[in-house]
Amino acid sequence: MNDGEVPESPTQPVESSSLIRRIGIYAVVLLIVFLVGFVPMWIKARSSRIALAGVEQKLSLAQMQNSLASSVIDARRGDYEPARQAASQFFTSLLAEVNKGDDSALNAAQRAAVQPLFTQRDEIITLLARSDPAAADRLSDLFASYRKIVSS
Repeated sequence: MNDGEVPESPTQPVESSSLIRRIGIYAVVLLIVFLVGFVPMWIKARSSRIALAGVEQKLSLAQMQNSLASSVIDARRGDYEPARQAASQFFTSLLAEVNKGDDSALNAAQRAAVQPLFTQRDEIITLLARSDPAAADRLSDLFASYRKIVSS
């Protein structure tokens, strides 16, 4: 080192280190701001998904009951073909719901309780196909049984 030489100043590495720290702090602040906005929306979306699942289950049960009620009304009016179609739709929907297992709108006790209803399926469909007035009474009894099971 000559007397005329000035030693290099360490400001260059210090400035670079300071810039990196500032960028790191900005990144952390930005992440915190993002999370402050994201977490409440995620919680709200999750609770909405759970509520939607519950409403969809209730809707499924109501649609099945509506199919069966429609079948009863049509049979009482003597419209046996629409009654047969609605009854068939009811049994198909009910079987699909039972086969869902734990994901079903029906709990385990209800799934077990609806099993005897399937034994009447073929007889009721046959009565409706033959335009037998006795089908209306059988459907009414089936409707009352279904409502009792679902409401429990």
